[in-house]
Amino acid sequence: MAVKFSRKTFLKGSVAGLGMMALNCVTASAASAADSTAASATEETNSLNLIPQKAASVNVQNRGSLGQGSWQGEPVFPDWKGYVDDTLAMNHMYTFAGYAGQGTLYVEPEAGVTGFNLFINNREISTSAMAGGSVWSVDISGQTINGRNTIQVGSIRPRGKKVTVHVGYPTVQEGSLQDVGINHDALELLEQIIQADVDNGFPSAQMAIVKDGRLVYQNAWGTVNAYNPDGTPKTDSPAVTNDTLYDLASNTKMYTANYALQYLVTQGKADLDSRLVDLLGSGFVDDTIDITYNNYENPGLKVNKQWKAELTLRDILRHQAGFPADPQYHNDSFDQSSQKTVPGATNVLFSGSDGSPETRAATLKSIFKTPLMYEPGTKTVYSDVDYMLLAFAIEAITGKGIDAFLKETFWDPMGLTHTTYNPLKNGFTANDCAATELNGNTRDGAIHFTGVRTATIQGEVHDEKAYYAMGGISGHAGLFSNATELAKLASVMLTGGYGENRYFSRNVMDTFTAPKKEDAANWGLGWWREGDNQRCWYFGTQAPSGTIGHQGWTGTLTMIDPTENLVVVYLTNKINSPVTDKEANPNNFNGNWYTASSLGFVAQILYQGMQGHGTDPNNAYGALLEDMAESKFALVADDGTVPASHPVVRSGYAILEAMAAHANSTHSYRDWNFYSDALSLLDTTRDAEELAKLQKLAKKI
Repeated sequence: MAVKFSRKTFLKGSVAGLGMMALNCVTASAASAADSTAASATEETNSLNLIPQKAASVNVQNRGSLGQGSWQGEPVFPDWKGYVDDTLAMNHMYTFAGYAGQGTLYVEPEAGVTGFNLFINNREISTSAMAGGSVWSVDISGQTINGRNTIQVGSIRPRGKKVTVHVGYPTVQEGSLQDVGINHDALELLEQIIQADVDNGFPSAQMAIVKDGRLVYQNAWGTVNAYNPDGTPKTDSPAVTNDTLYDLASNTKMYTANYALQYLVTQGKADLDSRLVDLLGSGFVDDTIDITYNNYENPGLKVNKQWKAELTLRDILRHQAGFPADPQYHNDSFDQSSQKTVPGATNVLFSGSDGSPETRAATLKSIFKTPLMYEPGTKTVYSDVDYMLLAFAIEAITGKGIDAFLKETFWDPMGLTHTTYNPLKNGFTANDCAATELNGNTRDGAIHFTGVRTATIQGEVHDEKAYYAMGGISGHAGLFSNATELAKLASVMLTGGYGENRYFSRNVMDTFTAPKKEDAANWGLGWWREGDNQRCWYFGTQAPSGTIGHQGWTGTLTMIDPTENLVVVYLTNKINSPVTDKEANPNNFNGNWYTASSLGFVAQILYQGMQGHGTDPNNAYGALLEDMAESKFALVADDGTVPASHPVVRSGYAILEAMAAHANSTHSYRDWNFYSDALSLLDTTRDAEELAKLQKLAKKI
């Protein structure tokens, strides 16, 4: 059980399961003996622990032999590049991805080797103890830097002998904000904003940050189930912890289907240009039926089959395959022509709604029947069907259920114990999970279909297609995790592997994350990209263009910034709240009005804290908060006359309360002025009670 941190606590201690190096092979007795050596060898570093200023002692242990593993690299010196002329420098140098303060090499001189030279980042490592014919574990944590590191091996004696170096991947280690140069005030401000929203009606949130291979922050706010089905606040729900599982919604796409395909392509077991018909059988084309989609080209069944026959995995990943966004195979009264629920209509693609294995199999047949809406490649239409289809394709390639494949390939080797499909069937209780919709999938009574859930959803996937048609296991939705474990999983996209597990080659990661095309730089293959500030709502305006990630409808965000070696995971259950006005928009929940639901604010403030350049950013934060308050009350004005109980007003109050908390923490006259100015945004009649409360808070400053 991970420690529950208070609002103002920053992670500096150990996090269970994350501080273990996958490459650590030193026995308990050897580690004990090495502790004193390591302590005496502690060396001075710069403020970010990037480059050691003087050489440190290196712990070398005899491992005996290597078990099963796949490596970042296994260069065999002196001629790992295969050049005939072994005097070439390239034969003696190798680079690998790493982070400062961690790393282990496994050096294997063949039998008969009497000596060789070993350098890490130009620092010589003594090899006198590394006799030939054995495998030696070499702790290089004192020599590594963030980013690209170098190995140099040469002067192998006698000539003609070889030395193999097995290079693992970095893992996520414990750390602190100070270790990586993130201003703690940025996280305090984020805490103040999120907590103020929770105090004013927002359900819950959870956050984890990994920087330079270190888990430097984790926190949780709110309760696992904030409201009763009638919309009244729930008073007996347990608090969210860092262990609580969240329904990741469409974040599932990246960490299931994308991860599986990236791995399979790296292993040479899948080809992005493979045709779906070749993977899934002729029925994918032959079983297609004719549906006239309103307002689409509808070329006829013959042409539609021709289109489907040419579809590849790459087309699906691009969301350009032609499938409708949401054909609702689970909804018996869904009209496919209009793509709307029509009472009394017959859904010609209905597969079932009981979530059984039989229904899941029938859903694949329904996808086979589904004609394309548009010519592939001519439009980008974000479609859940695409990733439902990818799940089936992955199962066809691997011969395993996608859940079993992911568990044995990623989750178990990485030590992920809180990442799963169908948590209630896999050892978790309802209160281990953040709840989502209060009245099942009915949108507070606005939506009906046969078998629809009406009780609060907790521990079951919210997404209708995933739950009713796919048995909770799909490529588009269904995965549950917590912020800490998902940050660990997302970190693989920075290096390509984890410990002794090679997952993605550099070329494969580049292929999947490259811009789809110049005029669609915010899309990779599945991955969402920042591009030129094209995903600001998710990644803010300060993230580099190569930043990738995804979001989920339940209120979840992952952000991966390769430039800064940064992963941010921010999870909410914003839809665990009443529908604001089911007649106007049954998909707009009260939770959607709060700042805590506008995912990009997290990245915006975090980057501001990372790029302070030695300055105190608190006044800048105060000014930003005032601008946020003005924008929020502009929304209040746009919505007309609304009562103080309306979530848009409550969220405005929350910003002002966060401003008060910020000013109280900085004791800054400037921050007090920003706050005082912002109070003028309130309506003296509607907001009289809140104004009195805020004025009392001001007196504390």
